[in-house]
Amino acid sequence: MGLSMMLSVDPGIAVVGEAADGTGVAAAVRELRPDVVLMDIRMPGMDGLTATARLRALPDAPQVVVMTTFDTDDHVLRALRAGAGGFLLKHTPPAEIVRAIRQVAGGEPMLSPSVLRRMMDFVAETGADPRRDRAQALLGRLTPGERDVAELVGKGLGNAEIGRALSLSVATVKAYVSRVFTKLDLNNRVQIAILVHDAEPPR
Repeated sequence: MGLSMMLSVDPGIAVVGEAADGTGVAAAVRELRPDVVLMDIRMPGMDGLTATARLRALPDAPQVVVMTTFDTDDHVLRALRAGAGGFLLKHTPPAEIVRAIRQVAGGEPMLSPSVLRRMMDFVAETGADPRRDRAQALLGRLTPGERDVAELVGKGLGNAEIGRALSLSVATVKAYVSRVFTKLDLNNRVQIAILVHDAEPPR
């Protein structure tokens, strides 16, 4: 209730509904058609990570920001691999929550620097060969230009920064990113970043 009240006072955000637990998320989304879903991890019936994976598999799925009290490596990676566009702790300041919603709604991931650093370290430390081989095979489907863009997405660069680095227009970068999504069956930039880091050889 506190979160709903806080968001409702922002003129650019409308809270269109709530779901009591993970089992009701998909039906609520189909009925209410939100742009962004704030998903709790711990819920009765179905946990938020499972609900996120099922929701993101739907056609025209909304973006998802996972919110939790616990930012364990397992939770962060499961959320991002499921397709969440953001990961926030519940004690995140209200202004940062609003910024995350706007950023994720625009297709840009929202991770705190500490969470992003831990994610990258965790992926590097696992060094699982099957995962690395799969990631390298997927990236091998890309053209050299698409691969260059994907690798810069993996470094956290935005479209304008990628354009400057590769001497491309922002529109061309967006087209490359869109083709990467389609070829690799991904739905947000965080998943591209994870794939790029999975493909890297162990340190």
